[in-house]
Amino acid sequence: MTHATQLVADAGLLAALAFLGTVLARIVTADARSFADGPPAGNPAVSLIVGTAALAGLCLAIRGVAVPELGVACVMTIVLSGICYSDVRCGLIPDVFTIAPLAAVLGGDLLLHQWSAPIAVALVAAPFCVAAKLSGGRGMGWGDVKLVALGAAVLGAEPALLAFTGACFAAVAVAMVVRRQQMVPRPIAFAPYLAVGIAAVLAVHGVV
Repeated sequence: MTHATQLVADAGLLAALAFLGTVLARIVTADARSFADGPPAGNPAVSLIVGTAALAGLCLAIRGVAVPELGVACVMTIVLSGICYSDVRCGLIPDVFTIAPLAAVLGGDLLLHQWSAPIAVALVAAPFCVAAKLSGGRGMGWGDVKLVALGAAVLGAEPALLAFTGACFAAVAVAMVVRRQQMVPRPIAFAPYLAVGIAAVLAVHGVV
């Protein structure tokens, strides 16, 4: 397979999986409704989600990742796309997109007697747990905390902190702009920012 063909193949693969993630999210959240004090219901930009995944696929192809890392990227593409769709659509992050893959990663590490993932989760997720507790789930929801834990388990502590720091700055900037335009300020969907941070580090840096 030529390099150009590999670029197209990886981009197309992740784009297709991203679309699958949005379809699954649409099914999972079919009867879900936004909370009164949560982010307002929105219309997820499926084309943007798919395009971002295609760009990540190009980055992976350029780096020439091995099959195991590509497999992780495929699973995470479905998961992150589903999370973005769900959070924008109804302000919720279904546990199927966070708890299931997180349990798989942690369970695999424990079976292999490796402790990097559990330690990364404990270190990175702790401050987000505090934020969720202090905000009563308004500024930081527990679904976001689970997503942070998943990102830490997959990326490792330092890359995850870098990803989430950038996500927080971006979310704050957007929230300030949105607040000026709204008569009654409401929270924004935070998960897409976290998901893009995870995807960016995964595409450029790789898994732990």
